[in-house]
Amino acid sequence: HVEIRIGITNTGRELGFETDEAAADVKKSVASALDSGATHVTFTDNKGNSFIVPTASLAYVEIGTEESRRVGFVA
Repeated sequence: HVEIRIGITNTGRELGFETDEAAADVKKSVASALDSGATHVTFTDNKGNSFIVPTASLAYVEIGTEESRRVGFVA
């Protein structure tokens, strides 16, 4: 899972969710949307919900590190 936090301009709130996409893929989709002048970028969380964010409203996109969930006990 990768945690993503998106800052939205002109609001004190941020959008936060976890996705099953690789961190590199998320970076690539954000960068290509900004480079191509796209009006929005779409994210999908690990529950299947989609978020469409206007690129003009992006203050920042924070992409956490990929972490594997451990199950069980650590000795």
